[in-house]
Amino acid sequence: MQTVRFLLLTALLLVTTTLSAAVQEAPGVRYQQVQEGAYSVVAQVRAKPGKEDLLRAATLPLIELVRGDPKNLVYFLQEDRTKPGHFIFYEIFATRADFDAHNAMPYVKDWFARLPELADGGVEVMHMAVLGKPKN
Repeated sequence: MQTVRFLLLTALLLVTTTLSAAVQEAPGVRYQQVQEGAYSVVAQVRAKPGKEDLLRAATLPLIELVRGDPKNLVYFLQEDRTKPGHFIFYEIFATRADFDAHNAMPYVKDWFARLPELADGGVEVMHMAVLGKPKN
């Protein structure tokens, strides 16, 4: 469990420290709206052996769908370069209620419904609070 937490925290640190200015200004990424204390989620899911491509195919559409959600402020989906089928999600919402509303969306429920056949052990989630005030 400590290793999982370390890996998730490392992924979170890499995402937050390596974003370029061009990515930060990309449409749909609303960093200026991320207030201190915003509701952040770092999650991971691993494909069952032989199901890597199927889980990837089921997961990739989430990028456009989640980024299109007006309550989502930041969303990144990442895949481990050395372990195909191991995905890390990084999401920020203003509040827990916004995140809960996101999880109630039909496309999210549909994705979760597919996990028993595709994922090894389901989704591991860390619920985080964003630190630091936005710069004007």
